[in-house]
Amino acid sequence: MLETYWDPIWLTLRLAATTTLLLLFIGTPIAWWLARTSHWLRQPIAAVIALPLVLPPTVLGFYLLLVMGPEGWVGQITQSLGIGLLPFTFEGLVVASVIYSLPFTVQPLQNAFEAIGNGFMEAAATLRAAPLDRFLFVAMPMARNGFLTASVLTFAHTIGEFGVILMIGGNIPGETKVLSVAIYDHVEALEYTQAHWLSAGMVVFSFVVLVTLYALNGKARLGAIR
Repeated sequence: MLETYWDPIWLTLRLAATTTLLLLFIGTPIAWWLARTSHWLRQPIAAVIALPLVLPPTVLGFYLLLVMGPEGWVGQITQSLGIGLLPFTFEGLVVASVIYSLPFTVQPLQNAFEAIGNGFMEAAATLRAAPLDRFLFVAMPMARNGFLTASVLTFAHTIGEFGVILMIGGNIPGETKVLSVAIYDHVEALEYTQAHWLSAGMVVFSFVVLVTLYALNGKARLGAIR
């Protein structure tokens, strides 16, 4: 019984942590570019990044399944490299989660970078700080609240994923059966007690996430006032 509960919980936490770490590396340069550029591609790229916010998860999952399947270009590349196919594997879940949670990382970081303005960066430039130094030692410390918000939102959003996960990963115990899918299975089997305990845990987790975000935003506002 304990394995029935803990296997999907552990898999979900592992997926959320992996996705969050990857997106912080991927999303930070994207957010920095979006915040600093005036290129004509800025708006189209921002729209592409925000697509998961408006697309039904099953639509995104369906096209990812086609692209990563045996006839898709990604699937053909992974097969030629000897990796095999990504659908119905943990690695496939990571790829789908990275794409689906991308706006939850990029948008808070972009907002944080835009709030810095040009003054501090120009001051650092006058002191002959290299562009990379200005980013690492000026922009990133000043955007720390954005990094915290992006991390919490991405982690929480990945834990709550269902449609994309079900389309790409299916329901393989110990491999792709995450918490949301486990709840669905219990409800489908009329096992409401088990579904209740898992669902109640997610409600508590979601509440803690919201309280954390409000606390971070409150501290940021107080710091700005002072």
